[in-house]
Amino acid sequence: MSNKNDYVDAQSQREIVITRIFRAPRQLVFQAWTDPKHIAQWWGPKGFTTRVSELDLRPGGKWRYVMIAPDGTEYPAKGVFREIVPLERIVTSDEFDEGFEKVVNAELPKGIVMTAIFEDLDGNTKLTLRIVHESFEDRQKHEKMGVIGGWNSSFDCLDEFLTEA
Repeated sequence: MSNKNDYVDAQSQREIVITRIFRAPRQLVFQAWTDPKHIAQWWGPKGFTTRVSELDLRPGGKWRYVMIAPDGTEYPAKGVFREIVPLERIVTSDEFDEGFEKVVNAELPKGIVMTAIFEDLDGNTKLTLRIVHESFEDRQKHEKMGVIGGWNSSFDCLDEFLTEA
């Protein structure tokens, strides 16, 4: 019989957690994360642009973004929102969309669930991104694809966007 600690240990093996503090109010950070006009301004690593082709911000609603590299290569991703608590939390599936496998020569991880947690921190915002994979192996695949560096670069872009907003 397993106990709760076994589950927590197993989940931590499958999880990537990235935390950043932004010098902006939580409402603005949440809006930057959920408004297609804002998302297109910062989502993706430095030098990339993003096209928001679908965003239905409600539980069961779908999203689809296409990150475009400086060389024009497109990286499509999609998901379904599972939970939305305004100004606090967004939980969504995070999948590589059709065509992604053609531009990345790797076996893609599947079954990713991403949770963005927004916390007020004395007028600033602490954003915690939790990325949970189906298996430890899928987490490793995602890390080899550069997910941590990619998100940190995206958060740099978000920080610049918030400074100018």
